[in-house]
This record gives sequence, C-alpha cells and structure tokens, in this order.
Amino acid sequence: MPSFDIVSKVDGQTLDNAVNVTRKEITNRFDFKGSHVVMDLDKKTFVLSLEADSDMKMEQMIDVLISRSIKQGLDGQAFDLTKDGFQSGKVWKKEVPVRNGLKQEDAKKIVKMIKDSGAKVQAAIMDDIIRVTGKKIDDLQDVIAKCRGGNFGIPLQFVNMKS
Repeated sequence: MPSFDIVSKVDGQTLDNAVNVTRKEITNRFDFKGSHVVMDLDKKTFVLSLEADSDMKMEQMIDVLISRSIKQGLDGQAFDLTKDGFQSGKVWKKEVPVRNGLKQEDAKKIVKMIKDSGAKVQAAIMDDIIRVTGKKIDDLQDVIAKCRGGNFGIPLQFVNMKS
C-alpha cells in the first residue's frame, strides 16, 4: 500500500547557516553600526537568543532573520515569535524557539483534518511523525494538497513516499 510521512523538521546546519548569514548582514548594515547586537543559536535546544539596543532594531533583526532563512530553504513559520521581548537595563532581549518536530496537539489537528476531508486514507500518529496510507497514490496526493492548504502554523514536510 502506498504511504508517506508528514513531519516538521528543521535542519540544524541550514538553521546555523541562516543565523550566520543574518549576523553577518546585520553587522555590515549602516543603521546597526556601533550598536549592541547579539544573535546566538543554542544548537541543542534550537533556541535563538537575540539582544538589541531598541525594540525597533529587534524587529529589524527578526525581519532579516526570516528573509534569510527563507532564502536558505527554511519555512518562516519555524520560528515561534509569540513571546514578547523584554527590556533588561538598556538592552532588549528576546528568545525565539525554533519549532522542530510535531507536537501531539498539532498532530491531532492534522489527523482530524485528514479524516474530515473524506479521503480514503488512514492516518496514524507515531511519535513526532504522521504516517498516511491509502490504496491509491492520487488519494495521498490529495491529502498532501489539503495539508499544504491548511493553515496549521507549523512548517510541514512530506517525506518517505512509498508506492
């Protein structure tokens, strides 16, 4: 039976490259000359630590980070920007976690959407992946199209397609 897996993974090396390119661009920008700007990536926990002189510069750093990440091939939804930055003395700080892996509640939403679509497929949650199996490849391709069209707030990849 044909099957494929739905995952939400971020490649660590690609993320590291995007952070390095962003850091390089920001240090070369005229409006950031002589200002306090720090961008660190914790590669084990996938958390970005950002520091800037003002909230406006923090927003500019995030905009550059997202645009450079998209050019590197990462989805902009991989960054969890829901937490607000805080001021510590003269410096604004913000921690941006990178979404890596499907959480249980996100996986349940995706499976519910697949079952509600009426496609003749079975979806099973296995740890941080969703395995979708069906009798026809066309049904699986319809599920992929519906998942791409659904707004789940997380980047989805479709891997391990077997026929």
